[in-house]
Amino acid sequence: MIRTTSSKQLTIAEFDWPFDTALDKHNRWVTLSECIPWDELAESYYQGFAADRGRPMKEARLVIGAVIIKHKLCLSDVETVQQIQENPYLQFFVGLPGYQTAEPFAPSLFVEIRKRMGEAVFEGFRRAIIAAHEGQKPVTPVSPTPPAPPTESQESVKSEIESSTDSSMTSPDETQPPANLEPTAPALQGQLIVDATVVEQAIRFPTDLSLLNEAREFSEQIIDTLCAHLKVEQKPRTYREKARSAYLGIAKQKRPGGKTLRRGIKQQLQYLRRNLRHIELLLAAIPEGTPLPLPRWLLYRYWVIQHLYQQQRDMYQNKTHRCDHRIVSINQPYVRPIVRGKLNKPVEFGAKLSVSLTGDGLAHVDHLRWDAFHEGLDLVAQVEAYRARYGHYPEKVLADPIYGTRHNRDYLKQRGIHFAGKPLGRPKQETDENREQLKQAKEQRRQDYRRRIPIEGKFGQGKNGYRLNYIRAKRANTSFAWINSIFLVMNLLILARIFFALRKGCFAGFIPALSQAGEQMFLYLRVIFNLPGRLVDCTG
Repeated sequence: MIRTTSSKQLTIAEFDWPFDTALDKHNRWVTLSECIPWDELAESYYQGFAADRGRPMKEARLVIGAVIIKHKLCLSDVETVQQIQENPYLQFFVGLPGYQTAEPFAPSLFVEIRKRMGEAVFEGFRRAIIAAHEGQKPVTPVSPTPPAPPTESQESVKSEIESSTDSSMTSPDETQPPANLEPTAPALQGQLIVDATVVEQAIRFPTDLSLLNEAREFSEQIIDTLCAHLKVEQKPRTYREKARSAYLGIAKQKRPGGKTLRRGIKQQLQYLRRNLRHIELLLAAIPEGTPLPLPRWLLYRYWVIQHLYQQQRDMYQNKTHRCDHRIVSINQPYVRPIVRGKLNKPVEFGAKLSVSLTGDGLAHVDHLRWDAFHEGLDLVAQVEAYRARYGHYPEKVLADPIYGTRHNRDYLKQRGIHFAGKPLGRPKQETDENREQLKQAKEQRRQDYRRRIPIEGKFGQGKNGYRLNYIRAKRANTSFAWINSIFLVMNLLILARIFFALRKGCFAGFIPALSQAGEQMFLYLRVIFNLPGRLVDCTG
């Protein structure tokens, strides 16, 4: 049977809109907003701002909520504002008092927001999430058994804390410890998983020929701007048409040979050198102390292409493809090539991160650098950051073998922290007496190495689910805010999962035979092993 409908379209006024219908309180954005510590996040965001100067700022919840929506849904700046404008649930999430049809703010404000959100702001966000997470974790009942005697590791930690006390605070004749010294060292709790990864910037794949061609085009634009300002009757000869034709003649080839590429690079170097000389002659005509008649962005490119020319000329003359602090993008000169040795991507272009993951699934970006570095050197700082955030050292550190340097092992051994890695030195010779012991030790190392899987999964979650492998910010500081905002969203999802599992009673009727303490412990274990969503969708 065929049914036809009128081709006449309804107007927006005729559209049936049940506005008097109550909003769904179980909507995912409504439930997510209940577990976020908005006040603590606002305090971190407002730090560093003057309360009595400047224009009135947007509310912190509006700003932070918009950033969360943007990275959770992987939207652009413009699309994020439009989604908030059209969706009443998103407007409730960002803290608006009621539905409004106007834009909450201009999309360009996202750039200023990313500039403001520095390292101190995100560290405050981490502490707020940790405080909320620790307050929602189930508490395991403590048995009234007497405390066990201190172990050798705890004694070493205690002796180290006592020895590290400032000698100027006490006199040599004093025998009593100072009042502010803890009588015992904090117990080791939890586990810390550390690893490093590279998050790629959204730049074109760099080649020497394409970079020189782009630099030549910028130099021609600078010449045109200077000639227009100085009212030069006859522009310097740049041979831009011939240079463009020579570049395309090689770039369009599917597989140009090495000699062809070297000849093309030589041509572009010569064209660029000629243009840079013309620019110097034009700038010499401007009186000293007078501002250069170039926009700020073009003046910045002029500084970059001079460094690029020096690097490419040196590599051409030395017949090499390596140099220190190599520029691979004129628009983003801070980006560096980082050799990772991956099978499908041996070289990546972006920031390298040292990330730590707790046993509860909270991830923290401890270090972000644009140059390649040895991630094993960050282990000490990561362990100390864990202690600063949680008040105690981790019981176990899980890491790649690259972290198992002698210095790191000695540091962890002094504090009684177990390092899950293969011991240094020659392996023990297997005998009948130690065969079973060596087998158990090998199996324990295998299990510890498998416990590193969550941090690899966290990288995969960020890159595949939240575009962590495609950072579209154009500045180094805004890229830092972009990356940390993605980790903020992933940590909030961990917080939401625990919140709904404990507060909303997702498993209230799942195991009625368990006691209250046993049920709480069961929930905690399921949250740690990332299993609630397999049986019940607790996140809405």
